[in-house]
Amino acid sequence: MSESIDVQLESICAGLRDQLAATNGAREAALRVCRTTIQGAARSIRAAHRGDMERATAQLEDCSRAFDEAKRKLAGQPQLLHAGYMHDAEKEVAEAALFLAIVGGKPLPGADDLGADPAAWLRGLAEAASECRRYALDRLRDGELDTADATLDVMEAVYSMLITFDFPDAITGGLRATTDQFRAVLERTRGDVTLAVVQRRLEQAVREMHALALPEHAAGD
Repeated sequence: MSESIDVQLESICAGLRDQLAATNGAREAALRVCRTTIQGAARSIRAAHRGDMERATAQLEDCSRAFDEAKRKLAGQPQLLHAGYMHDAEKEVAEAALFLAIVGGKPLPGADDLGADPAAWLRGLAEAASECRRYALDRLRDGELDTADATLDVMEAVYSMLITFDFPDAITGGLRATTDQFRAVLERTRGDVTLAVVQRRLEQAVREMHALALPEHAAGD
């Protein structure tokens, strides 16, 4: 006589329950790592804004190592490895790495250099370029107009490249919307930097006119 349905179900489902428990444990661990990764990337960017590049680099390296370890552990769990929260964490690491390279005047790390998915890298690039607005404004406040202008050039180059990726959102992870948001940031930054350039030219012209007028006043005296 065949086994009862209860026995059959228990035999089949016991293994499934163990598998799902393992998957759930891996998911919880991955979520913790992703939260730590995103927080670490944010701290790295803040340190770079403060000019503490040594601390920014150390924090980026720490969160990158943690995320890479998480990816290795999830290698056999494709449904988790390619989950949205993993993509978001990967994007944040790319953003921090690219922003540090931009403000540090170093070559941009590519997607392969970071071990990042192309879509995550591209979104990270867009957000790193958006983060450059704050950097450019800080440079303007410090009187470093040339650096602010050079940063604007980087932002414009990034936008010109991003708009060439005309693929469905399912492929790029919503890159089109991110690029549209970046465009608004770019336009505001262009206006701020342009205004500062015009103001400096006016101030320079006034100084030159004043310098030319001084000899005439001196002769009259």
